[in-house]
Amino acid sequence: MSLRDAANQVGVHAETGREWDHGIRKCGNKRIYPDGRVVDYNSGMTTYTTEAGRRQSTANPSILALDKLIDPRFLSMTEREEIYALTIAGHSIRQIAIKLHRSPSTISRELRRNRTAQDDYYPYAAHRQAVTRRARSKTAKLACPGPLRDYVTYGLSLRWSPGQICSRMRTDHPEDLEMRVTHETVYQAIYLQARGGLKREVAQALRSGRARRKPQKKVDERRPRFRDPMINFSERPAEVEDRAVPGHWEGDLIMGAGNQTAIGTLVERATRFVMLVHLPEDHTAETVRDGLIKTMASLPEALRGSLTWDQGIEMALHKSFSEATDMDVYFCDPHSPWQRGSNENTNGLLRQFFPKGADLSMYGPEDLEQVAVMLNGRPRKTLDWKTPAERMHELLSEA
Repeated sequence: MSLRDAANQVGVHAETGREWDHGIRKCGNKRIYPDGRVVDYNSGMTTYTTEAGRRQSTANPSILALDKLIDPRFLSMTEREEIYALTIAGHSIRQIAIKLHRSPSTISRELRRNRTAQDDYYPYAAHRQAVTRRARSKTAKLACPGPLRDYVTYGLSLRWSPGQICSRMRTDHPEDLEMRVTHETVYQAIYLQARGGLKREVAQALRSGRARRKPQKKVDERRPRFRDPMINFSERPAEVEDRAVPGHWEGDLIMGAGNQTAIGTLVERATRFVMLVHLPEDHTAETVRDGLIKTMASLPEALRGSLTWDQGIEMALHKSFSEATDMDVYFCDPHSPWQRGSNENTNGLLRQFFPKGADLSMYGPEDLEQVAVMLNGRPRKTLDWKTPAERMHELLSEA
């Protein structure tokens, strides 16, 4: 029967059955391999039961090592089978190289280095030799007692960093090439039990005091954008999302030539009512904050609910804006303009009046008011062909 059917009949996972088939057994959170390796999957450390086990793993590579996928620039098991078959068929080294799209020197070196003791070439024997050679299981530099290890240990006792130790070592021993080690080797000797050598000094070895490596920042992780904590878009109340309650706004800047000038744009989500913020000199955080406060002050309190903005630096003073207007500011996720869909749509309409590349400082408050009146007077399909101004008037009358 198949391995999966056998595993189901025994009552174990197919992957467990596959590990049994390869001679791997489990003990707690550790996996013990036939070659003597012990892998702890909690700490990520690999050790050997004995030094003889380490040597055995090099001389007799495991099935997992033989089947491991490696870089395409190295010959694979399939290619070695083809080399064997073509050699038996009487093809020359150059013909084999053309067939496999390899360099003739690669084929020549393969046939020369991976022959058996009887000077024959067999693909599986050649593959085992190549995998064994690839292991390079030499003893780590700092695992052996000697001047190099003593120097590193002394430097760690002085609270030097691994980088300082390795750099100073070159100065103190310019002629002794044996006194050379990289800072990464020191870190591995501290953090990886398999490397050994400096485990006892972990507690006092590094200034950070960490006994294991701290993962670096991932690509998709971002640092906080502003000093004051932001309220994320995901925390925005449901009443804002469904546009049932007026007074919730979306905002942004449209930029002029060379991003030197700007106009602030505000759109009310329920009515699509547009307000434009005049920014005559610049669009710094202080200028944008003051312009938004002045614009929002012209609205009744019922229409000052919240503001949704992107994470542009012009909103760095969002906390002081919230304190002055009693409006929460919700920030969109990075690269998510659809979370301000109404405002993005309006910005596109505004480009009919303020073309890209124009100097926006030439437009005064009266010009902005005129453009806002024109947009608010347009019938909108989403409002059953009412205008934003009419819809806003109805809401204010009901209030």
